[in-house]
Amino acid sequence: MSDLPNCPQCDGEYTYEDGPLLVCPTCGHEWSPADEAAAADNDATRDANGNVLENGDSVIVIKDLKFRGGVVKGGTKVKNIRIVDGDHDIDCKVDGIGAMSLKSEFVKKA
Repeated sequence: MSDLPNCPQCDGEYTYEDGPLLVCPTCGHEWSPADEAAAADNDATRDANGNVLENGDSVIVIKDLKFRGGVVKGGTKVKNIRIVDGDHDIDCKVDGIGAMSLKSEFVKKA
């Protein structure tokens, strides 16, 4: 059998190549595997400088972040982050404060 992916629209298994495109004969959907990879990369969580963040990375907070229990000072290093879905897309433990969620736009990769 072929190593081509199933159709992203109907999950049909009989896809074939037609030049640079992949085509599904079941529903007629055409797509580019390069566009699919680029779309997956666009969904990646990025820091304030545009670097892709992954689980287990270390980040540095770039500005003071106020919250109900106090302040996380700019320059604080946070180790072993976890990427999650949502508005606050980083779960982590900040030394001296505890578990919290951060927005990726307020950190840079260490």
